[in-house]
Amino acid sequence: MKTSRRMAPEQRRMQLLDAAIQLYGTRPYEQVSIDDIAAAADVSRALFYRYFSSPTEIYVAALRSAADSLIARFAAPAEGPLLDQLRSLIGEFISFAETHAAAFVALLRGGSVVATAETGAVVDDVRRHAVAEILARTGVEHPSPLGLLTLNCWTAVVEGTTLTWLQERNLPRADLENWLVDQLMAMISATANYDKETAQVVREVVRR
Repeated sequence: MKTSRRMAPEQRRMQLLDAAIQLYGTRPYEQVSIDDIAAAADVSRALFYRYFSSPTEIYVAALRSAADSLIARFAAPAEGPLLDQLRSLIGEFISFAETHAAAFVALLRGGSVVATAETGAVVDDVRRHAVAEILARTGVEHPSPLGLLTLNCWTAVVEGTTLTWLQERNLPRADLENWLVDQLMAMISATANYDKETAQVVREVVRR
């Protein structure tokens, strides 16, 4: 029997979103039906359509909600040495990928039937915030073109490596996080050989 307790519209919408997020975390989009979401949220199919017009709409909304949660964790107060902060950021990303594994894998592999400009924009937004957070924590307000390119390339490394790790699980998570930190430092050091601004940033980071 569906729950009869009265809830505010926004609470009911969030109830549906939370149910969808949980389901999409374990199953690809095409394997989650409206009836599945309604049952998980303990509401009727008719009530689902009061808040969302289609499976695609709630999928995008669920992805946006999950991404906003990740972005908020990126912006947590900075504590400890810079490298520890960076490791914490990577940990948040990997935790997000684990929690939403099915959706994460489908989107990054381009295999989701619902991959659209909207879902792509959500993923791009996470990438932009990750780069912006690293720049903020290093105190760089205006990165050089080569420095920014390095960070963007590194985010691609993080995504690709995490995607492989989720499917193979052949490396302890702590080793993965440490390796990704080392990869960034190696990439930045290589960039510093060609870019004076990046070299200055590296010197400042080392002194901290």
